[in-house]
Amino acid sequence: MSRREKREAEENAKKGKKSVLKIIFILLLLIIIIGGISIFAWYELSLKPVEEGNSQSIIIDIVPGQGTEGIASALKENNLIKDDLVFKIYCKLNEVNNMQAGTYELNKNMSVEEIVKKFQAGDVVIKEIKVTFQEGKNMRDIAKIISENTNNSYEDVMKVFEDKEYAKGLIEEYWFLTDEILDNNIYYPLEGYLYPDTYTFESVDVSIDDIIKIMLDQTDKVLSEYQIEIKSKGYTVHQFLSLASVVENEGISTEDRKGIAKVFLNRIERGMALQSDVTTYYAFKVNMGDRDLTQSELNTANPYNTRGPNMEGKIPVGPISNVSESAIEATLNPSDTDAIFFVADKNGKIYFSNTNEEHEQIINELKSQGLWYTY
Repeated sequence: MSRREKREAEENAKKGKKSVLKIIFILLLLIIIIGGISIFAWYELSLKPVEEGNSQSIIIDIVPGQGTEGIASALKENNLIKDDLVFKIYCKLNEVNNMQAGTYELNKNMSVEEIVKKFQAGDVVIKEIKVTFQEGKNMRDIAKIISENTNNSYEDVMKVFEDKEYAKGLIEEYWFLTDEILDNNIYYPLEGYLYPDTYTFESVDVSIDDIIKIMLDQTDKVLSEYQIEIKSKGYTVHQFLSLASVVENEGISTEDRKGIAKVFLNRIERGMALQSDVTTYYAFKVNMGDRDLTQSELNTANPYNTRGPNMEGKIPVGPISNVSESAIEATLNPSDTDAIFFVADKNGKIYFSNTNEEHEQIINELKSQGLWYTY
């Protein structure tokens, strides 16, 4: 091969390599373009509704602190989005960082954009809640139940419960509330007036005022049936509920409460102190079962403490708990007994006696049988 032919061959080889590289470059460019278009198409498609036309409701809960990843997983699990990665990418690209917790009503006909906007707006479903307030609970117990079941804090509830100005405003709305609840010695003006029951509230965001008024409305319904009978016994509603609340906490069954109510009435008639431990616990804001009372506490003068001095023939200055219909009926219709003492064993059984000697004998027998209640 001549030098000229050799040079031409080398030039042809170079041209061939350039052509191959050009083809490879074009192919790679096409792959990138096609890949980009495919990714964009996949992304756009994944943003669309999972099933257009399907508007069947799906309820989903977004909890506080769940984050974008957790929300994406929850949506994917409920088949509300096509791809959880795309959801996260969308939120990142659009700087979505204000999705609100709550219960939402969604459907498969919604796009990612629509879902995100709903979360950002906090367009939650009103989710009803049921809250049970047991009989015999005091205002501190009730505040705890409210704080555990709604978005109201214990401290905020207690502020309202202790607010005499708030209570004063309610006197105008409810016939059974009087100025008696504003006595300076009373811890919580509405103690004893919030009827124990199971209530349905519109959501966890229910206000303290709404809770109180719903419970007072139920008290109105119950007390209205006994209004004439209470008056015929010579009580004001406040006095009656004060006595009934002690009966409530001292007994379990209606029959036991009838006997206990009569013991208290017998003692009042004789000018004796009720000497009820539950009133002393309340006076010192100690819940039964937390600890024993000290002798000093038992002997302390307090208008709630019926074991304290100068409480002969008196009932507490106000109710010590909410009152059930059972306690209301027992206090209005007490047993026919001359007993002036009673005591309960550790199983809750009540023993009545007419004299202090009988009372002490029963206590000694319960102790010897291991039935005496100790903390």
